[in-house]
Amino acid sequence: MEQFPALNGLSVSYAVLIYPSGSVNPVHTHPRSAELLFLVQGSLDVGFVDTKNKLYTQTLQTGDIFVFPKGLVHFQYNADAKNPAIAISAFGSANAGTVSLPNTLFNSTIDDSALALSFKTDVATIQKLKSGLKG
Repeated sequence: MEQFPALNGLSVSYAVLIYPSGSVNPVHTHPRSAELLFLVQGSLDVGFVDTKNKLYTQTLQTGDIFVFPKGLVHFQYNADAKNPAIAISAFGSANAGTVSLPNTLFNSTIDDSALALSFKTDVATIQKLKSGLKG
């Protein structure tokens, strides 16, 4: 909706996604919409985790479609070391929202000690993860 205001009130939007070889769209959620991903070119590993922590994955080929349910954690990964992948994602909302889990957790002001306890690790590990996300 921000890039194309004509979508306001239509409850639809889409995005063209280009995945360079070896790249990932990190784990994220869309709190206001399911996502329908259509692979236009290449190969793409995709998956989501349901509310019982069960992982569903599939390797898509050109022409395949995959659905990510509303609000569930999901990802896309181009494991092909030589070729890019291109996909179109359609959303049932003009503003599906994106919550990137790595950024939300490790680029926030959540106390490092709370994160360390949450992940059953130490503060030094949390700080190393945070430093890897900067830049």
